[in-house]
Amino acid sequence: MQFSVIIRILGLLLMLFSFTQLFPVIVGWIYNDSDVMPFVEAFFALLIAGAVTWYPFRQSSNELRLRDGFLVVILFWGVLGVSGSLPLILSGQLEISVTDAIFESISALTTTGATVITNLDNLPYSILFYRQQLQWLGGMGIIVLAVAILPILGVGGSQLFRAESPGPIKDSKLTPRIKETAKLLWLIYFGFTLVCAIAYKLAGMTWFDAIGHSFSTVAIGGFSTHDDSMGYFKSDAIDTVAIVFMLLSSANFSLHFLVWRKRNPKLYFQDSELRFYLYCVAAISLVCIVYLYIENQFSTLGETVYKSLFQVVSMITTTGFTTSEYVYWTSFLPVLLIFSSFMGGCAGSTAGGMKVVRVLLLIKQGMREVLRLIHPSARISVKLNRKPVPDNVMQAVWGFFSVYIGIFVLFMLLLMASGLDQVTAFSAVAATLNNLGPGLGDVANNYAGINDFAKWLLSFSMLLGRLEIFTLLVVLTPVFWRQ
Repeated sequence: MQFSVIIRILGLLLMLFSFTQLFPVIVGWIYNDSDVMPFVEAFFALLIAGAVTWYPFRQSSNELRLRDGFLVVILFWGVLGVSGSLPLILSGQLEISVTDAIFESISALTTTGATVITNLDNLPYSILFYRQQLQWLGGMGIIVLAVAILPILGVGGSQLFRAESPGPIKDSKLTPRIKETAKLLWLIYFGFTLVCAIAYKLAGMTWFDAIGHSFSTVAIGGFSTHDDSMGYFKSDAIDTVAIVFMLLSSANFSLHFLVWRKRNPKLYFQDSELRFYLYCVAAISLVCIVYLYIENQFSTLGETVYKSLFQVVSMITTTGFTTSEYVYWTSFLPVLLIFSSFMGGCAGSTAGGMKVVRVLLLIKQGMREVLRLIHPSARISVKLNRKPVPDNVMQAVWGFFSVYIGIFVLFMLLLMASGLDQVTAFSAVAATLNNLGPGLGDVANNYAGINDFAKWLLSFSMLLGRLEIFTLLVVLTPVFWRQ
């Protein structure tokens, strides 16, 4: 294990992260906020901490091995999750505990969107912007940007990218060099954010709200600058913009690149994963529309369609925006929406959940087993995009699914043992492990009312979800630490 190299990288990344504290300061000055000093203090504290960490090991230049990459990624997310809480702790406007501040920071960086902060409409602009910025950095920017920048600093980035990259198939690259791949992904991500912000502005938002919500929309985060989330604006145009960019951001970014490079939008509909995803969105939306219309949940059919479509897209993409109190929708619909988040978005997207491709492969594998019962001697392969899926990939998918279910059950039981009721415990684990945000029961609106043990456990759950479980669990195994 190259500990000197790992510590050197961590120091470099901490110094880079310290500069993100300056953007809320600029926003605070623009809007005449009186609460910018916590960000100034956090900037110097993180910069000094990073420099002190980096300096003794500045000469270490060995190449990272795969195990080193896993450890760097985990330390990176853990350390930045804690570091990002510093200005929230120092802020005199929030007056929240260390536990709450770390929970909020990790929730933002993992793009979960679960919050312990209330009364958002009266908070300083600097704090509101900082929460949105953390989500944008966490969406896909942190590791991708690090991979693009680290080679310039003399550190190879390939191991980091493989350790963090989402989805069951991690070896495909858009370009031969990982640095170029990272840059391309970043450009797509930044381009979506820019266009989304402009669209929000044209739809009626202020520039501050447009930029802030574009950060959380493209990052599939769900934080808002208002307590009523997207419901604050009461605008079909804004909801439409959100729906479009939530769907775009939950699709595979590699697919976006291929469409752009070949100038062929038909590639979207040739992708098995995306087609299956859109079918699921349409089917769940139809169920909600029909049921809400029959139950007269809303006054008109048009309102029913818009509210249903928006909430389904928000939940299945694990964004977590709301335009109405979906937790009070009739019958089974709130639970259906929570279950839809288990699928999440496509592999290689900013969404959470198990990923659509895994769900699709599990269904195809189940169908194959049924066919084998009928035709025991037949050689039947599971195919994705008309290509056979290797057995090792199928084994990895089943392994992921079994570990996912095991962790879900364990965390739910622990939360119930800490005093949470069954509905709250179930939805809280689902919302954090899937990086969704809002749940049911006591966590329908926010997580401020649950106990500290639950917050720490759910913070760990968010990290597990963001790093797709195995990346974090592998470091906890004794085999990882053996020479």
